[in-house]
Amino acid sequence: MSLVALLFIAMTFAIIVGSVAITPSIVWRVIFSHMPFFGNVIEADWTKAQEIIIWELRVPRTILAMIVGAGLAISGAAIQALVRNSIADPYILGVSSGASVGATAVILFGAFSFLGIYALSFASFLGALLAVIVVFMLAKVHGRISVIRLLLAGIAISLVLSAITNFMLLMSKQEGGIKAVMYWMLGSLGGAKWSVLPIPLITFIIVFTFLYLQYRNLNVLLMGEEAAITLGMNVDRFRKILILAVSLLTGVIVAVSGAIGFVGLIIPHIVRLLVGSNYKHVLPISALVGAIFLVIADAVARTIIAPEEMPIGIITALCGSPFFIWMLRRNSYSFGEGDT
Repeated sequence: MSLVALLFIAMTFAIIVGSVAITPSIVWRVIFSHMPFFGNVIEADWTKAQEIIIWELRVPRTILAMIVGAGLAISGAAIQALVRNSIADPYILGVSSGASVGATAVILFGAFSFLGIYALSFASFLGALLAVIVVFMLAKVHGRISVIRLLLAGIAISLVLSAITNFMLLMSKQEGGIKAVMYWMLGSLGGAKWSVLPIPLITFIIVFTFLYLQYRNLNVLLMGEEAAITLGMNVDRFRKILILAVSLLTGVIVAVSGAIGFVGLIIPHIVRLLVGSNYKHVLPISALVGAIFLVIADAVARTIIAPEEMPIGIITALCGSPFFIWMLRRNSYSFGEGDT
């Protein structure tokens, strides 16, 4: 319950900070005024400009930050169970690199322009999906998924796709487009609006529910392949489903927010230090901590160099890099040797 309370505090902080100062009481009265049961009993003593800033700009952005933070955190937790290593994150499958190719093609060359405002999200998700399919195919050995091949294939495909993105940037003559691509690759929630929220929210709910229902299998996966098989688990089948679920969620998130690094790496690790490795607790707490972290990080990104906005990926990198170095310095950074 304390984490839920902290999340509400973080939400309030994120909504009130900005170029226009707004008090917490106005924030929550505006929010409740849009609720079916409270709209008629709350007196509107705020300006129309304040209502637009709160309801149309800051609230959907804060909700998107919650979804992205929670989604990346549970994806990271699932990937770390998959490869049995606590320094893995959801981007090892090539998701962010694939999405970057799609986004770059849209921003610089107008690909999928017939989709209008949805072109960027569609192309990013399509690039992420194709990257994961290629990694998935390369990781199969005699019909089974090899964890080591999965990691190596993810690295190789990420490098190839990054090279393609850099080539497109090199060939482009659009300075504004190049800046927009770089900004997107560093992550941003600036495109948040109510119409953007349903797809990532529904995807998050579906994948979180699946992962939570499979928490026992995730715990067994940490014990190693031999132990999992002994306990009657179909390891290869579960790995395939897990990869697809995580890739779906990560791909949808990257499509709406860009590549925001370190969240899926550091949050699950912090949570395991606090509550242990039981995924019955790791998953929901990771979701809450990830949501809190990204809401605060986005608020900082919006205000630290105001009136300009800093890409949120810079904030998460500044927070995550020292923690990552600390993890590497520890002797017990890994769950164990990955299965081959």
